[in-house]
Amino acid sequence: MNKIPVWFDTDIGVDDSIAFLVLNKQPQLEIKGISAVAGNVELEYTYPNARNICCLAGKNYPVYKGAEKPLFEPLQTAHAIHGEEGLGRGKLPVSHVPHTDIPAWDAIYNAAAQAKGELRIITAGPLTNIAIAILKYPQLRDLVKQILIMGGAAAGGNVTAAAEYNIYADPHGAQIVFKSGIPIVMCGLDVTMDAYMTPEEVYALGAVDSPVCRFFRDSTIDVLNFYERGSKPGLCLHDVCPVLYLAHPELFSGKQAGVYVETRGRITRGKTVTDLMSDKKFPERNAFVVLEVDRDRFSAMVSEILRSY
Repeated sequence: MNKIPVWFDTDIGVDDSIAFLVLNKQPQLEIKGISAVAGNVELEYTYPNARNICCLAGKNYPVYKGAEKPLFEPLQTAHAIHGEEGLGRGKLPVSHVPHTDIPAWDAIYNAAAQAKGELRIITAGPLTNIAIAILKYPQLRDLVKQILIMGGAAAGGNVTAAAEYNIYADPHGAQIVFKSGIPIVMCGLDVTMDAYMTPEEVYALGAVDSPVCRFFRDSTIDVLNFYERGSKPGLCLHDVCPVLYLAHPELFSGKQAGVYVETRGRITRGKTVTDLMSDKKFPERNAFVVLEVDRDRFSAMVSEILRSY
């Protein structure tokens, strides 16, 4: 079987960690590298978190340090949800893999060139690293097969009434990516709010006596409480969506659309403006917007994968 080469770009927090653990167990996907970016928490935490989650999984994937802040906006973190260091109450073993001085954007370009046009990039944080790579290496437009984004929303938002956090955090970086010409899959809040595990499913998985399931339990408990206080049905696993879309697209459905990012509005900063529900269409329909997920199969698959460690 020819494996699909994959790059994982992340501001690694709670659901990012779960997304990586799920990605690592997909036999048809081959992780070529991981890049850390500031977002949920500062780069001083996301970079070691990315290295250490590899250690938990028993892997030595190369991890590269990326942007410390968005292109033009000040960094706005999500400590209130992900905790001081980004992993809630979860603790990870410390990785002793040697560090590299290669910046994330250079490593992304190198991986794309080596993959000869077949690289898929999965993003689970602000799009700063990818935007810098595109600006520095315009030829990436022909070297990257697809970018699968957790971010945005056709309707609504979670950091403002108009915007989802990953896009709001660096709207200029996001706009560069959406206008890049690279095929995009957008897993926004439209689908990720329905990609959840019920409290009962979370507790059952957390009761499994293994390092990965104990980490799952400890890292998610406060996030689950956060969602329950907000009258949500359970633990939303936003960042798992682009991973499982790539590996198991049959779990999802959506529509092709034009999607661009508002960068100038005060009230609408970071909104992913789509033409899904408008009579007027954008000239370019540049993204596949994922809208629905088979929640039961999604949750069962995540549980099975994490239990398999």
